[in-house]
Amino acid sequence: MPVTLVAGFIVGLLVDTGPMKSLILPVTILMIYPTMIGFRISELINLSHSRLLAVSLLINFILIPLIAYLLGSIFLRSDYQMFAGLIIAALLPTSNMTIAFTMISKGNVPAAIKLTVLSLVVGSMIAPWYLLAMLGKYIPIDVVATLKTIVIVVFVPLIMGIATFSIIIRKYSMEHFNKKIKPFFPAISAWGMVYIVFTSISINSQTIVGRPHLLLLALVVQVLFYAINYTIAVTAGRRLFNKKDSLTLVFSSVLRNLSISIGLAATAFGINAALMVSLAIIIQGQAAAWFIRLDEKHHLLRD
Repeated sequence: MPVTLVAGFIVGLLVDTGPMKSLILPVTILMIYPTMIGFRISELINLSHSRLLAVSLLINFILIPLIAYLLGSIFLRSDYQMFAGLIIAALLPTSNMTIAFTMISKGNVPAAIKLTVLSLVVGSMIAPWYLLAMLGKYIPIDVVATLKTIVIVVFVPLIMGIATFSIIIRKYSMEHFNKKIKPFFPAISAWGMVYIVFTSISINSQTIVGRPHLLLLALVVQVLFYAINYTIAVTAGRRLFNKKDSLTLVFSSVLRNLSISIGLAATAFGINAALMVSLAIIIQGQAAAWFIRLDEKHHLLRD
């Protein structure tokens, strides 16, 4: 991940990587597709994860927006656009990375899928009203477009995964699938993640270096924002859930939908708002990768 971030940043300063953005959607589908092979539809529609869903929604739509508002009020009152960028990122939880990181860390993938779908829909509906209350500006978000994205990013890979699993099981036993085929899936997802992180940082590298006087302040605020988010999610996970559910709670809480956020920030508020979200791109993927390593080594979550 550090190599990807540095390489993407440097390449973005030297070359226009804008055309790479057109491949993010198909790469996202291919990244999530392995997580869906062997997945059962019944796991998606049952109600067994209701407490996890409730705690995640509480964190994502009450605590995290409040944290963002307090940090913005303390550090960013002099720059309305950067304040807005922080608030927008706080209001749009979960991304394709939520499912991928949950799988890589051996978390509860069915619950992660539910949380991704539910959080995106709820966030799209309530974010405009939060923005109006916090910033005094109502920014409409296209809920229909968000639903289309969910269908493409979640349900297309789901259908592909079910079909693939059916073909595999006709040819191989379940034991062969679990021992010889399934272990390769996290690596496929990880390579998709590398492409998305590289593309995101390279596209935004000019924006990041174009505002050097704001860079340090924005980085401090974003580091504090993510540190507090991890603290809340890990604490809640340790006290309320088992290891698999705790991992899902963490990645459904700390990972924000930065691709939607940066578009909203740039079009609704301006370049400094987009800069704030761009810096989150640098922190978010690396922090999630570090968290997995730290949890494996120090058992941050309850086994």
